[in-house]
Formats: sequence, C-alpha cells, structure tokens
Amino acid sequence: MRATRTPRLVLLVTSMIAMLTLVLPTTTARATAQAAPLGDAFAQAAQTYKVPRDLLATIAYAETHFDGHAGAPSASGGYGVMHLVSNPTAKVLEKAAELTGLSTRALKRDAAANVKGGAAVLRAYADELGLAADAALGAWYPVVAKYSNAADPATARLYADTVYDFLGKGLTGTAGAEQISVPAQMVTAERGAYEQAQDLTAMAALSPDYPPAAWVAANSGNYTASSRESSYNIDRVIIHVTQGSYAGTISWFQNPSANVSAHYVIRSSDGAVTQMVRDKDVAWHAGNWSYNTRSIGIEHEGFVDNPSWFTDAMYRSSAALTAYLCNKYGIPKTRTGIIGHNEVPGATHTDPGRHWDWNKYMQYVTGGGGTTWSTIVDNTTADRFSSSANWGTSTYSTQRHGPDYRYAEPVAASDPAWYKANIPTAGTYKVEVWYPALPGYNSSAPYIVAASGGNQTVYVDQRSGGGGWRSIGTFSLNAGDYNVVGVSRWTSGVGLVIADAVRISK
Repeated sequence: MRATRTPRLVLLVTSMIAMLTLVLPTTTARATAQAAPLGDAFAQAAQTYKVPRDLLATIAYAETHFDGHAGAPSASGGYGVMHLVSNPTAKVLEKAAELTGLSTRALKRDAAANVKGGAAVLRAYADELGLAADAALGAWYPVVAKYSNAADPATARLYADTVYDFLGKGLTGTAGAEQISVPAQMVTAERGAYEQAQDLTAMAALSPDYPPAAWVAANSGNYTASSRESSYNIDRVIIHVTQGSYAGTISWFQNPSANVSAHYVIRSSDGAVTQMVRDKDVAWHAGNWSYNTRSIGIEHEGFVDNPSWFTDAMYRSSAALTAYLCNKYGIPKTRTGIIGHNEVPGATHTDPGRHWDWNKYMQYVTGGGGTTWSTIVDNTTADRFSSSANWGTSTYSTQRHGPDYRYAEPVAASDPAWYKANIPTAGTYKVEVWYPALPGYNSSAPYIVAASGGNQTVYVDQRSGGGGWRSIGTFSLNAGDYNVVGVSRWTSGVGLVIADAVRISK
C-alpha cells in the first residue's frame, strides 16, 4: 500500500511546484512593470499618442507632483499621477479606459497605465480641436484648458496658465527614488478663446475681504449665505489640505455636485490666494455644522501624504492670511483658535496631516521666523538698475510699480536690463518680479538670475498676472553687491519685453 501511495504524494508535490513555477514569473513581471521608471512612461506615452513629453510631465507635476497615491482618489475624484477624474460631472477615467482598452482599476493603480490614459485623453481632445501631431507646444493651450474639467473659462485659464508657468520656469520632482525634470523653455501660450476669459491672477479680481487674494465665487449650493458676525461669532481658523491641485480645487468648489467649499484656497508654488466664500457666509468645510458656523476654512494645495507641497511660500502666505483674520475677528493666535481639520470634533479627515509643520506655521502667524532680509529694486532706483539705450520708458499701464517702467522689442541678442542688489550672506533667496500685463507684452520674457551655480533663466508670460509680486522661484545666491536679476530681450516670444521691479527676500 505504501509503495502505491508514495508516487501519488510525490506527483502531487511536483504538480504544486510546477504551478508555483508558472505563477512566480507572472507576479515578478507584474511587479517589475509597476516599478518601471515613470520617466520612461512619459516618453512612451508621448510617442504613442503624439503628445509633447514635457507637456505630459508638467501636467502630472501640476496635478500630483508625480504621486499616484496608491490609487486613492483626490477630493474631486481624480486618480493617479495624471489625475484621471471620475465624478458626477466628469468621466475622464472612463474615457481613458475606452481609448486605451485598459481597465479602470489598472488606470487607477498602475502609474504607466495612468500616464498612457492621460496621454490618450489629451490626444483625443487635440483631435477634437483639430490640433496636428506636430503642433507647437504653445498650441496645446486649449487642450490643457479642456483637461482641467472646469466649467468656468476663467478657472480653465487659471489651470492652463499654471501648467505653462511651470513650462517657463522649469521643474524637478521625484517619483520614489526617480528624479524627473522639465527644463525652463521659451513657449508662447496660444490661448485662443481663453484670452478673453478673466485672468484670475490680475488685480481686477480682488477679494472683497482680504485684499491680497483673488476672488472666485463658489457655487451657491456649496455654502450657506449668512451675516456673520451678527448671526454667528467667528472664533476659529481651520487648516485644510485640498487633496488636489489649486485650480482643480477652485473648479470643484464651483461644481454644484461638490456639496463642499472653503473660504480661501492657497497655491503651493508661490502662495497665491483665492477667496471663494465671503467671510460673512458659512462655508461647508469642517464636517461639523457648529464648527462651520464659527470658523473660516483655509484650503492648502496638495496631498497630506506628500510634504513636497508644503512650501515656505505657502506657509508664509497662509500665516499672513491667518494673522489678518485673527486680528480682524479677535481670534487668539494660538492652537486653540487655529486648528487642523483633524481636530474638529467628530472629524473623519486627517488633514493637514503629519507633514504639516505647526511650529513653523505658528511662528509665522505670531510674527516669529518671518522674512529676515528683503530688498526691492525698481527700474527707477538710483545706481541699482541699468540698461542700454534700446530700452524705452513708459507710464502707459496703471499696473506699474513706481512712476514708470522699461520696455524693449525682442531681438536675437541678450541686451539685458539688470537689477543690482547687495546680498548680505550666501544662501537661498526668493526672487519675485513685478510687471504690468497687457496683451501686447511678451509671451515668454526671459528673467536671468545670477545664481551661485551659474545663471538660471525663467520664462514669464507678461500678458497676464501683472500688477503684483510674482514669484519666479528660490535660488542659491552668493554674498556681495552685484547684478542679481536681469531681463533679457533674447526670446522667441512675441510682444514687448518689460522690466519694472524685482524683490529679493531671505
């Protein structure tokens, strides 16, 4: 009996080993495919669907900082690094599945599949608009605006302008251990019909309650009209993280199906602020009606599990807003008066999360740890500004900084206008520029920063975003008195190049 049973046992074990041998290579291959470099995925999808690689990567960075969040959705129902949206009013995820033949599960969880889905959707939008496969990068502007899923043209323009700003400045992000970069480049955004849409970064779109903010009204079905502080006392500021992008969040609060809103939204890259609900009205942000009635909600662009969104520019801008609100409404500048969404009674949310630096934030709110040094150089500042006779002087635009500003025609030669500053110590400094914006001004004006590692160039669209300080980034600068920032005439952008003022801060 044993002699007959033993071969059966051996046969069973052998069969099991054979089955494992068949399964293991498949599992390994799947893991390898998921771990494939994201940079390769951008290159392959760009080639397959005839979408510019740099545009594809920049959209992913603007949406998610190259983080797919393991398939979890954003606040507006977007998935993966390309933020493929699936919500009651936008079915981009489903469209991507139809175009690629991939399952929605794969598009949600696999980064390479998600990039492929995003590229397929962009190509479909480009085809709908009659955009050729070899079209210039700037011609993709209406496609990018459509990808925003914004019903409001002004919000779609804000989204597309953000993407093109990143193209002008260049960017570097990480996906795990992989570094992905897009170089700064001259590009003229061909806005088409969006040129007539309101520029939400312009001075004309100011907030009624906080002057440095832009104003974009949330859908009236996403908040409760009120008369605070007559109806309710305001005694809290609640800190949130959007779980999505700046423009995407603004668009979502405008969506009648959202059933959510906040008073203010703050951008990661430069701290720009948009107000969406009046202070007197009750925004739906806390998940607790009592706390909604007594608080002002501030949303911060980003995701709670990715600290790269929490920039110093965002902290400083948010802290300035919070300090303003505390002074205005008598809110204590303590962690009793300023709380996280996760601290609201009954909260199911975790924002702002463990990466939020409360110590830094509260120091900024109370006045500690702020800017230690700053200088402004205007084109009229004696011995600090220099340019050739090719640069004219104008007082035409009321958005100017100071009594006038300089202008010049673009040419194939640098001929820069320089701003000189005495940098007190070597270190990292924020550089901001001020210029008036008009349709006839340059679509890709080159700002040169004399960084310690060599000159760096940032391209700025001077047709929009004028009349205020606009960050072009942070740079490592040497100590000393020298030409720090220049405006070059060497650009393929169209329109007059403008040189008005710069601000350098540490």
